[in-house]
Amino acid sequence: MEAILILLFALGYLAITLEHPLHLDKTVPALAMAVILWAILGCGFCKGIFTLIDVDGIVFSVDSSPEAMDQFHTLILHHLGSTAEILIFLIGAMTIIEIIDLHQGFVILRNAIQTRSKTKILWISGSIAFVLSSVIDNLTATIILVTLLRKLIPERQERLWFCCLVVIAANAGGAWSPIGDVTTTMLWIGNKVTGSMLVEHIVLPSLACFVIPYAIATFLPPFRGQLTEETEADDSSEPLLSSRTMLWLGLGAIVFVPIFKAVTHLPPYMGIMLGLAVVWAVSESIHPETDFKQARRHLYSSNRALSKIEMSSILFFWGILMAVGALESMVYGSLNGEPMGTLRYLAESMQTILPNQNLVIILLGAFSSVVDNVPLVAASMGMYQAPVDADIWHFIAFSAGTGGSLLIIGSASGVAAMGLEKIDFIWYLKRITWLALIGFLSGAGVFLLSVQWMPHN
Repeated sequence: MEAILILLFALGYLAITLEHPLHLDKTVPALAMAVILWAILGCGFCKGIFTLIDVDGIVFSVDSSPEAMDQFHTLILHHLGSTAEILIFLIGAMTIIEIIDLHQGFVILRNAIQTRSKTKILWISGSIAFVLSSVIDNLTATIILVTLLRKLIPERQERLWFCCLVVIAANAGGAWSPIGDVTTTMLWIGNKVTGSMLVEHIVLPSLACFVIPYAIATFLPPFRGQLTEETEADDSSEPLLSSRTMLWLGLGAIVFVPIFKAVTHLPPYMGIMLGLAVVWAVSESIHPETDFKQARRHLYSSNRALSKIEMSSILFFWGILMAVGALESMVYGSLNGEPMGTLRYLAESMQTILPNQNLVIILLGAFSSVVDNVPLVAASMGMYQAPVDADIWHFIAFSAGTGGSLLIIGSASGVAAMGLEKIDFIWYLKRITWLALIGFLSGAGVFLLSVQWMPHN
């Protein structure tokens, strides 16, 4: 029966990748996959077919205790809560971005970039994504950059290339910061790495992961020459009275999130909701135009910003994460007498088959582009008993943070870009994956060389 769930998971992923040939929105198989996996898991659990494992490693079955069904419901709520944290944060960040956009805030940034050179825009957008993702996080940085690129590059087919390269830069930038990616945050909070040492030992590999694919991309035809000129101008080409205020207030609200988290120890979605409340309040009281009339208030309303959010992307993300949670919760087998969930069993089996630890971690990074990197990193935290700031933790942070770039559905930033720009899975696989792979392996090589030259643990 365990094999059936894995097969259904694989078929669901296949349907997502074949979105365009099937003429079926990727959200449909994602939602169906999540619900069907949990339905089979629930029915099988009630009949004693499946044994489950919770987040604390406690194994339970319907025959093991009278409270088994309560444990099962608690397990579902845990995965729902973990997923909802990400989705609430995503909704808050996307709403703030849409409010900025309604007030033409990104026109300020667009007008600051005067060049029409594709190569220069490639490096400018990549550099902003790399730095910004380390300050806020790779997901929010991607949303901001995709929105900015929409203003700079009106032609969609041209823009897709730049948006996909932004995913590589944002994931690389998030990997060297303790707040740049959810996996680095996990390692940081779990006392596996310290912030200063993470930056010191990962910044150069991350820089290589960003710079080398971008250097290669400058020689590719999509990034040569000049952008096509806009055939006609519209009202959105000029900033409003409120543009500058809303731009810096909105970006400030997003940058405020890690500070809020550090001070209050509350999760990031609480900080982004507070930021949204402030931005929303200001947007309702500010005057965007010289002769602003109340009849035009709806054009700049935050309710309108909410209506512009890509809810299909939110639901797609929910489906993917809940489906992965089902696999994570199902006991697939045991090693050395210890029962394990499907993903941890996979990670432990890799460690047994491949004696080279570095190769295992590289493969872990590659697997993070297929399944969620959060449970993979959680599994690795249970696999290894290394001290704080050991080389292995830094390498895991790099691999899990940047390996997701190999596929468009392999990271939160990739999923966001995919939803915002309707990027086709196969299109990304054919045109971008090889660049992401070169960057990933280059960064891994830089890290391993730095360990040989400057061993620290």
